[in-house]
Amino acid sequence: MKRYMVLFALLLFAALSWGETPPAGDDPIAQALFAPELIMKYHSEIALDDSQSKSIKELVQKAQTKFVDMQWEMQGEAEKLVKLLNARPVDESAVLAQMDRVLNLERDIKKAQVSLMVRIKNTLTAAQQDKLIELRRK
Repeated sequence: MKRYMVLFALLLFAALSWGETPPAGDDPIAQALFAPELIMKYHSEIALDDSQSKSIKELVQKAQTKFVDMQWEMQGEAEKLVKLLNARPVDESAVLAQMDRVLNLERDIKKAQVSLMVRIKNTLTAAQQDKLIELRRK
């Protein structure tokens, strides 16, 4: 039961943030950056050299370690939020304070994701970026 409550809380947060985010095709921030998966998919087409490939792999590996830690922390904080929400009566100020902790972690995760993609983009040449934009449109 506890797992379902945590899942519900995480889905609630996801739904709230989805409501604010435009579709990927209309998201100017997403269009200005390149996900690691996109680069891996088209590494041959953009002529990614060994040095760039190594650099991007290192960036992704560092980020993955950080993301796992952040996700664990966020799950713990979400569980605390669920516990507070299940109380009778619900302590609104405690819930809002805990919600701030969860949202701050979510912000930190998103900031780390953008930082990773900026670093990846800076690893690519202008010609490689142009080619990725063209390939992404197809």
